[in-house]
Amino acid sequence: MRVAAVQAAPAFLDTSATQEIILASLDQAHQGGARLCVFPETFWPGYPFWVDLTAASSFNDDLQKRAYAQYLAAAVSTEGELFQGVIKRCAELGVFAYLGFAERSESGGSVYCSLAAIDPERGLVSVHRKLRPTYGERLVWSPGDGEGLVVHDFGGVRVGGLNCWENWMPLARTALYAQGEQIHVSTWPGAPHLTHDISRFTALEGRVFVVAAGAVLRDEHIPHDFALRDEVLAVRQRFNSGGSIIVAPTGEVLAEAAPHEETVLFADLDLEMVAAERHNFDPTGHYGRPDVLSLSIDRRRTRTLQERS
Repeated sequence: MRVAAVQAAPAFLDTSATQEIILASLDQAHQGGARLCVFPETFWPGYPFWVDLTAASSFNDDLQKRAYAQYLAAAVSTEGELFQGVIKRCAELGVFAYLGFAERSESGGSVYCSLAAIDPERGLVSVHRKLRPTYGERLVWSPGDGEGLVVHDFGGVRVGGLNCWENWMPLARTALYAQGEQIHVSTWPGAPHLTHDISRFTALEGRVFVVAAGAVLRDEHIPHDFALRDEVLAVRQRFNSGGSIIVAPTGEVLAEAAPHEETVLFADLDLEMVAAERHNFDPTGHYGRPDVLSLSIDRRRTRTLQERS
């Protein structure tokens, strides 16, 4: 199976323009022969990078509140016309997509770091909300739940995915391995020093292929009306640098994008390699000890309002 990892810049906080980038990237992946296409963490409409560069924890700060309001306004709903357009394009191209997006909550006032799995025939098959936003991200994103910790069958291949530092969570990885995962998708805001080591480790630990996608973001991508534009540009002109990489179950790097390069990364995966590498190690199979160590998952979607009739 040929796979693709998109390393690009979103049209930051412009939901419509970023959708066009997503559609164009899907077209490029399809033209390159890919059947699976992976986008970075919250690529749509961008990662809240400002929390690491400004006084984001300042309470009742006007600029911080405006920045959050702008991010919330740009957040995406899976029921919206733009999201449905992406689902339609996947169907037309026959491409399975893992798409990182900022998901607006049902209340309308919160945001989740979400990862959508879009099957070309079945449409939206899962939305995984990041279990625990990382450090400063907790000032912007709400914690997720276990509903989306699922592995999907596409063309006889088992594919699952996690957001960013969830890939460092042993039990989250184990949950996917135990479902027969063969291709592990990992999405990132864009930092090679974060993605490369864990991608190789995950490939070796799970005896899986890893497709990691990271975004790029530079000063020219920040809209002039963004509330904290002057503050972030005073600190840095380059924010996210990519880090997209595709790794084999042996730990071999099959493809790697250069820092700051906007590209679609391709690799051909020999799925027989997964079975061969599990000859001597299958972490949730013959090398597991479920009588000693086991894992349970609560798959319920967390909601404040529980309606019963």
